Amino acid sequence: MFSKINYFLPLLFYCLLLPSTLASEEIKLLTYNTHGLPEIFTGDDPGKRFPLIAKEINRYQISLLQEDFAHHELLLNNLKEGSSAERGNESQSTFCPFCSGSGLTTISNLEKDWELEFYSEAFNTCSGWLGKLNDCFASKGFQLIRVKSPSGKQFFILNTHLDAGRHDSDRKVRENQLNQISTKVKQKLIDEALILAGDLNLKWNDAQDRSLLENFKNDLDLSDPIDGIQVERGWPVIDYILYRNGEETSFEILESGQDLNFQTEEGHLSDHPALYLKLKIN
Repeated sequence: MFSKINYFLPLLFYCLLLPSTLASEEIKLLTYNTHGLPEIFTGDDPGKRFPLIAKEINRYQISLLQEDFAHHELLLNNLKEGSSAERGNESQSTFCPFCSGSGLTTISNLEKDWELEFYSEAFNTCSGWLGKLNDCFASKGFQLIRVKSPSGKQFFILNTHLDAGRHDSDRKVRENQLNQISTKVKQKLIDEALILAGDLNLKWNDAQDRSLLENFKNDLDLSDPIDGIQVERGWPVIDYILYRNGEETSFEILESGQDLNFQTEEGHLSDHPALYLKLKIN
């Protein structure tokens, strides 16, 4: 009798521990505007920058990239073995084939037992051709990714890049683009956990942009774990990581901020900060 108890007690302890082990996973997520326009527009040497960007991306389970236009293959060639890349809408412009498409890319270094399902949508509006930052050359929009963890937890990630520029027409277009995102989220992601990140081109210290941002966050019940942290490091605050919990899946934020490894002695690897979020999925 005593020997049977000794046998079953460790088994019982293991069975009690197993559900809590399977119930949570951790991921580290990056959002980064790579400044990936053709060299004639960037004014530097992307051939040096992009292998270094890929090296840093390799440390993340999920990387949400914007402006990944002309140097995409160079990026892919320097990712670690087993990485996967999914581009957003790739419709090309005859005026500028190397700066069209959405410029959005999602890189995954998750294990094989994670499930990813991608959806891409172009924005219905844009502002600017040969003036006002030429946003209409690109087919900007958003990527929506359904993620299912090994324990069966489901959540969504949205990667986007909104219209740039400081004219009234640009502000109106950004408002329309946010409304398009809101409509899709409300239609497809009822009570679902969501991480929304990217270059929103909404300046943190601009009253009109800030109002638009806050209305958008309130509309979708989104929180900002970084909350303007880039101001302290001298960056213009236009890049964000926002999130909300769902009915069945929730996030515990473990770390958030700017990744300072995206630079060399010669300077930063882009004209945007690299923002990250480390979280536990419950």
